[in-house]
Amino acid sequence: MDTVIAYLPSILRGTWITIAVALCSILLAVLLGLLGAWGKLAVSKVANIFADAYTTLIRGVPDLVLMLLLFYGGQQLLNDLGDYTGLWGYIEINHFTAGVFTIGFIYGAYMTETFRGAYLAIPSGQIEAGVACGMSPGLVFGRIIWPQLVRYALPSFGNNWLVLLKTTALVSVLGLHELVWESFTAGRSTRQLFSFFFVTLLIYLVLTAISDVGLRWLDRKYSVGVRRA
Repeated sequence: MDTVIAYLPSILRGTWITIAVALCSILLAVLLGLLGAWGKLAVSKVANIFADAYTTLIRGVPDLVLMLLLFYGGQQLLNDLGDYTGLWGYIEINHFTAGVFTIGFIYGAYMTETFRGAYLAIPSGQIEAGVACGMSPGLVFGRIIWPQLVRYALPSFGNNWLVLLKTTALVSVLGLHELVWESFTAGRSTRQLFSFFFVTLLIYLVLTAISDVGLRWLDRKYSVGVRRA
């Protein structure tokens, strides 16, 4: 126990990095998910093809393979493109940015299906009624679509968020000094891997419990009046 306490500052530092990666990744995933849902629901065939290809690729390839491919291959591609066009020099993507963009890109595909399903659950008559009343597209989205979209998407969104939070552990293979990396380093140095990974388990459980409380609050907020009706 004394050994764990001695390494506690590094463990907490890794925890904050894990939280930062998760939060930045979920923001990117939501943006890509909304864009992907629009692509799948759009009239444009080109948008449909790109959105379908995106979700098919992500759901058919393991997360770790995609992470390594995007981290190493994406950086090489950017540098080759810079050399070919002469628009920029050598670019080195840091581990944090690579982790955020990779996880966000992966879970954007799952968010695409989440938002698409939530949109399809909204009665089309309500949207048509808003348009008939003279509401602008932005007002229809803000007053009719978005509140219901969030409510219908929350169960799947919550599941995606919790899985994403655990997926941040994979970023350790890229060399980012997050929670798992710090725990593994400390455990290997002291030959007490079990103790440090047990602490890591507890930290992830705490983060999951806090997330569950927040998701339940969002569910109550966007379900006001629905259950009473």
